Amino acid sequence: MLKVIVDAMGGDNAPSEIVKGALLALEKRKDIMLVFTGDEALVAHELDKYSFDDSRVEVVPCTEVITNDDSPTLAVRQKRDSSLVVGLRRLKEDDTVAGFLSAGSTGAVLTGGIMHIGRIKGIMRPALCPGIPNVRGTQTLLCDCGANAECKPAYLAQFGIMATAYAMARGVKDPKVGLLNNGTEDHKGDQLHQEAYRLLKELPDIDFVGNVEGRDIMYGDVDIVVADGFSGNIALKSVEGCGKTVSAVLKAEFKKNFSGKLSYLCARKQINRLRGMLDYARLGGSPFLGLKKLVVKCHGSSKADSITPAVLQVVEAYEGDLIGRISEMLSHVGFTEEA
Repeated sequence: MLKVIVDAMGGDNAPSEIVKGALLALEKRKDIMLVFTGDEALVAHELDKYSFDDSRVEVVPCTEVITNDDSPTLAVRQKRDSSLVVGLRRLKEDDTVAGFLSAGSTGAVLTGGIMHIGRIKGIMRPALCPGIPNVRGTQTLLCDCGANAECKPAYLAQFGIMATAYAMARGVKDPKVGLLNNGTEDHKGDQLHQEAYRLLKELPDIDFVGNVEGRDIMYGDVDIVVADGFSGNIALKSVEGCGKTVSAVLKAEFKKNFSGKLSYLCARKQINRLRGMLDYARLGGSPFLGLKKLVVKCHGSSKADSITPAVLQVVEAYEGDLIGRISEMLSHVGFTEEA
């Protein structure tokens, strides 16, 4: 039975929402078990609220927690009994573990992943790759969205390879790849993006369709948008802000008067569907592509309805042989760190 390690103490709503969401995943997949790392008493208190198969849940006691106020590198080195570090060590040592997820500090998860799990041979920089809902009713993968604020052209080319492998592991055939830029013309962008364009175009194993703009993440016909971490993070937060704005405006408008309330009753299903589409967090977490094992980072404010798909996301990526696909594609194109 595959195991998924869950950092029960990571995130703004830990451990209550983390435990709740993870347990809901057990109901959807009968062939997995959960390993919670965290404060034993607090985790046990949350577990006592629910009915579940005890044989499918394990709690690993930890005495420390890494917070967003901690320096990621120092915290990972010094807080060796934290829920995050203990979970990553277990991931490295236990071959029956499909992956690890945390809603804790992004910097700490990345640092811990590199220090304790390590990078796939040939990978220059791991990248965060969330799925963004799009108008087609599927998802557009955004790679990178914040792990690497400063990039080299070769990093972006590798992001395209890794995201293609991820899309294929999720069942997407021949995923289309675009490069986030300030225009769709071939000559657009600074030197970084012009050189990245050339490298992506020359890669044999990806379907590179050229430059795309920010609006194409949700409205275009690409499956993957490659970005440097700085631009990708701005794009991601813009999508998040757009969703919250639309939701707030709709709520205010429908509450104005009686006719507005009546209109809401008639269009409630369509409105809820729109809200769901604009909420990328409901799709789960963002894997750190490029590590030797699966590590998924959830939004810091994640609640149960985001944790549940994140657990399933780990299992599905494992079953889709994501790590093997990335390694195979890198080997095929001869993309080494020295290159």
